[in-house]
Amino acid sequence: MSWKMNMVIKTAEFVVSNSDVDKCPKHQLPEYAFIGRSNVGKSSLINMLTNHKNLAKTSGKPGKTQLINHFLINENWFLVDLPGYGYARVSKTAKKKFQKFITNYFEQRQQLISAFVLVDIRHKPQPIDLEFMAYLGINQIPFSIIFTKADKLKPLAIERHVDVYCKELLNTWEELPNYFITSSSKAIGRDDVLQFISDTNIEIESMR
Repeated sequence: MSWKMNMVIKTAEFVVSNSDVDKCPKHQLPEYAFIGRSNVGKSSLINMLTNHKNLAKTSGKPGKTQLINHFLINENWFLVDLPGYGYARVSKTAKKKFQKFITNYFEQRQQLISAFVLVDIRHKPQPIDLEFMAYLGINQIPFSIIFTKADKLKPLAIERHVDVYCKELLNTWEELPNYFITSSSKAIGRDDVLQFISDTNIEIESMR
């Protein structure tokens, strides 16, 4: 019988914030970047995954994260918190600058192993999310979808909403990306996301 031990987060520490990909940490440790529309519940999800109440700053105001934030986890991989896209109450100039350093990060950061695109499970597929996933696909950047706020729906509704989303994706994608169903308040999906990161890190290590 095969079984896997869940990843235990022993340490999670903030390392650096900046808007310049060249100033990101020089370590060659694997990085996993979290991104999504403003107010999708990204900070809450990061706090839930790392088991730290205030690792990422949560706010009722969309667009709170405005820099690339690196958190060192268990001293062997980085969790990267990226600014939300769309609907943030920031000036157009600031928004352009955010988008530019986000794309710079995705296109230049060699340590990036995978992105997690956060999507609110309660809503139908939003063009801005689909466009961002298409951008990642075109640039051959591996990503998974994280459906957030699953506690707001009943199990059958969750299934229905995910099904609608998958059908929409299959209009343009040959195969579906990996996806996770999560709730920050109920810690749903925590083990699955961390297991995925753990398995990927082991795979990377074995190829070295």
